[in-house]
Formats: sequence, C-alpha cells, structure tokens
Amino acid sequence: MSSTLLESIEIETGPHPSHAVIWLHGLGADGNDFAPLVPELKLQDAPAIRFVFPHAPVRPVTINNGMSMRAWYDIFMPQGVLREDDAGLRDSQAAIEALISRENARGVPTENIVLAGFSQGCAMTLQTGLRLKQKLAGMMCLSGYLPLASLIDAELHPANQQTPIFLAHGTMDPVIVLERAQASQQKLIALGYDVSWKTYPMQHSVCFDEVQDISTFLRKVLV
Repeated sequence: MSSTLLESIEIETGPHPSHAVIWLHGLGADGNDFAPLVPELKLQDAPAIRFVFPHAPVRPVTINNGMSMRAWYDIFMPQGVLREDDAGLRDSQAAIEALISRENARGVPTENIVLAGFSQGCAMTLQTGLRLKQKLAGMMCLSGYLPLASLIDAELHPANQQTPIFLAHGTMDPVIVLERAQASQQKLIALGYDVSWKTYPMQHSVCFDEVQDISTFLRKVLV
C-alpha cells in the first residue's frame, strides 16, 4: 500500500477539535456514506470533535465477480469465514493507523479517538483497535464481525483491553447474519473486553434508535 494518507471527508463540530472519530464505511461505499449522520448525533454540547470519513482504496472484489470498488479488503465468499484476505486486512490496518497518527500530530491524543465502522468498516475497527499499541477512547462496531478471529488471541495488544466497545447489529441482516455478529460478541467477551451489545429490527443498515444509541456512546467516551 502507498505511504500516502487515505483521502478523507472531515467535519468538525467546533474549532480546534480535542477529540476525533475515524469512521470507516462498508464495501462499495465511500466516506460520504456516514457524513450526513453527524448533525443527527446532536453533539453540539460535547467537546469539539473532528469526524474523519476516509475512502477505502479501490480494489477488485472476488465475490463481486472481480469488479473493482472501494473495499478495505477482498471478500472471497459469502460471510467471508472460511478464507479471509489477511494481507488486505493488514494493509488497511496500517492505513488506519496512519490516520490515527495524523490526528496525534494535529493535537488529538489516541485516548481521545473513537474508531468506528459499518460492515467492512466494523471489521477494520476491530482489526485495528484490538491490535493498537495506544489506548483508544472507544470502538464503535456496526453491522459487522471480528475478522481473523482465530489469530486475535495471539495478536491483541493489552492497551485496549479496557476500551469500551459498542457492537450493534440488525436482527434481519442478510449480508452478515446475526449469528456471525453474536459469535464475534461472544469471542470479545471471552477475551475480557467491555462490550455493549445492541440489536435492532433492521437489515444491513442503520436505524433511528441506533443513531440515538451511537450518540449516547460517543457522549460517554468522548469526555
């Protein structure tokens, strides 16, 4: 992967942000996908936050007949369980770590940063956050799963062992079935993580109640 930083959309809720949320989109989307949610989170009275919505690299995706699209990693088969794109996951992990380092350089310590993501972005939040050597404020994981689950015991870093994790999923999700998310939740709890688990009567999407719960989570951890 190139050493250049990922292109991103940035929204600041106030001048000189002291906190940041790095929010990762899903397969085939881009950073524009969740930017419209910022006003709906109603965080005006929270500390000034810089929301960073990076665009994933464009790459061929096997499950979509090799069509090129924005993706954090390749997906070889439905549910992506039997074979995972280890190299792609680790390349994107490095790119996300570079975004965290840029926030540090702009005066936002890692402990004031939330990593967030939807679907593939959720997977990348866990891929990166559990291995990160500096403590995050929180991880927000929407409609996704824990990638490379068989390796995480050996690769996790203790820096984020106490970091709050918000894990949310739709009960009718046809893309990443609820059982896959539940297995990820159970794995994280078994490893001792602080997991808040929420489900919503929706498919592979975001709903109003979830947005309210996201706002509550961000208020709690970005202080």
